[in-house]
Amino acid sequence: MAERDLPFGMRDLFGLSDGTAWLFVVIFEATIVMHLRVNFGIAPLLPATGALLLMAAAALVVLVFPMDPLPWPPTVFVAAAGPMAMALTVPWVQNPSGFSNQLWTAYPTSYLLAMLVLRGRVGAAWLGVAAAASVLMTLGVFTDWHAETVVRALTPIATVGAVTVFMAIVRPTQRSLRELGSQANLRAATEAALHAATAERDRQLVRLDQVAGPILTRIAEGRELTDDEREQCRLLEAELRDGLRAPELVTERLSAAARGARARGVEVTLLDDGGFRGVPEWVRRNVIEAAVEALDTARAGTVTVRVLPIGRRWVATVLATGPDGDRRTEIDTAGDVRVST
Repeated sequence: MAERDLPFGMRDLFGLSDGTAWLFVVIFEATIVMHLRVNFGIAPLLPATGALLLMAAAALVVLVFPMDPLPWPPTVFVAAAGPMAMALTVPWVQNPSGFSNQLWTAYPTSYLLAMLVLRGRVGAAWLGVAAAASVLMTLGVFTDWHAETVVRALTPIATVGAVTVFMAIVRPTQRSLRELGSQANLRAATEAALHAATAERDRQLVRLDQVAGPILTRIAEGRELTDDEREQCRLLEAELRDGLRAPELVTERLSAAARGARARGVEVTLLDDGGFRGVPEWVRRNVIEAAVEALDTARAGTVTVRVLPIGRRWVATVLATGPDGDRRTEIDTAGDVRVST
């Protein structure tokens, strides 16, 4: 099984929720501790404690690390933990016969390596099996163990082999789960986009009806428009253009200020390049306050309010030019306002 093709982790495979996943972690850790506590009656305190801490840490890493397949640094640590624990404890078992004490370290080693298979690192798990077998066979030769004892101690081979076969069988199910998950995410994203588009369309229609409804009704009735009504149409057309070019800037206060400035002969331009995304709402309010102030004080010339692209130092700029000179207001991502003339 190609390790990079593994699409789902253990939580997806077994349907573990957050609560049950942590319960599984506790049970697994308790199993490791129960097996390795026997080493304290066989080996000296230091190697027995070292093996216990090493295996417990590896068990925590192989279960809790969030990414699948498991990244290589934790993979190497988990694969090496079992053989290292065996090297620490097995040498203290002298010529065993019958039920061998070194199995107490071989069993949790097989559990760790089996979990490594479930985390998508099949090759690393089998390298761990080979390392564990090498440790046991080497120590068995030097300590003159019975052949039956050495064979029984190689339990990681059977355990990892069974889990590898299991994963090969359920791989089509994993692929189906991945495809179903992708389809569900795509369907949800499509529905959300349609809902957002519908909501935006409804909002624009309501705004159009509120702003331009009365004057459009007069035009539809064929009435001749007065000069004031023609001026109103010009201001409405500019305001509707603002809503298309700078939707994030359009508020009742700013629209009213822009309408008043245009009525006084000021050329007003509102532009939105998306810089409000990723900044707090109060930064947006600071930008609108600065724009309203510039529009209210302008009596001639031009006022350009621009929201800059995302990732810039400045979120927005307000440039007012007139007979009395130019005034530039800049608002940064922290909401601080800098004015220069």
